[in-house]
Amino acid sequence: MDHTRWLDAEEMRMWTAFLGAGTLVDRELDLQLKEETGLTHLQYGIMAALSDSPRGAMRMTELAERLINSKSGLTYQVGQLEKAGLVRRKPCDWTRGIVAELTDEGRAALERAAPGHVAKVREVIVDVLTPEERRVIADALGRVRDRLLEGEEGTCW
Repeated sequence: MDHTRWLDAEEMRMWTAFLGAGTLVDRELDLQLKEETGLTHLQYGIMAALSDSPRGAMRMTELAERLINSKSGLTYQVGQLEKAGLVRRKPCDWTRGIVAELTDEGRAALERAAPGHVAKVREVIVDVLTPEERRVIADALGRVRDRLLEGEEGTCW
């Protein structure tokens, strides 16, 4: 017996629009960052997360969870940033583990990258949508994210 709830036309339209837009937005942001700064979108996200943290540093596990990335993938990217002198890894002062810390050079690179990145984010998504559409999308995708993250509290990536 087939119990599959197939997508109707409107559901399929939403799903394919979501997939296409997500892929294209990520590609545009990656291209802009790579061209202007040499950073990938994920590397920019790592540096931004570190910059936002009170110490300018985060445990690698916490950083992976915040960015919703695997520990191995994050380790590779942090290693690339470390080779470039933008991030350093060191033992954690306040608990067990390794922290990634934004260097002064990394903070300066992030400050140089941010204006172009924000302009591209505005160009490809923010300014295309009305304030009401942005609110609805943020609420809806926030619910999707929260539902997928339910029960993952304390999960080690």
